[in-house]
Amino acid sequence: MGDLLDWIISFLFLVTLLIIVIYQLTCLADLEFDRRNPYDASTKINRMVLPEFGLQGLLCLYYILTGHWFMAVLSLPHLFYNIRLYMKREHLADVTELYNTNKWEQKKRVYKIGHIALSIFITSYWLIHSALGDI
Repeated sequence: MGDLLDWIISFLFLVTLLIIVIYQLTCLADLEFDRRNPYDASTKINRMVLPEFGLQGLLCLYYILTGHWFMAVLSLPHLFYNIRLYMKREHLADVTELYNTNKWEQKKRVYKIGHIALSIFITSYWLIHSALGDI
């Protein structure tokens, strides 16, 4: 039962991360199609960056504490990328450069979505495996 609960919590972490990144991508798409001005878009994106980074760090720590080493190693590149962005002060969207970097910002979010989707797929497999094993 404990392993099943671990995978459920992990799944909820990942779905929350996915929602945050999709929200950021939606803000960038709205900016691209002139539905939102750069100030509003960068404000909404920047408001979600630190919770995303914190949640990714908590997820990696959670995997380590629960002994899911493969998932911890799988989530480390995403965590290290976020730490690198934070250390270089490139984690926030700049209002003045958002139009110029919009395609790159969108591409970064799409790769993050792909990584999170892979993690969700693996977590779903282990969630189902644990649920069927408890029957």
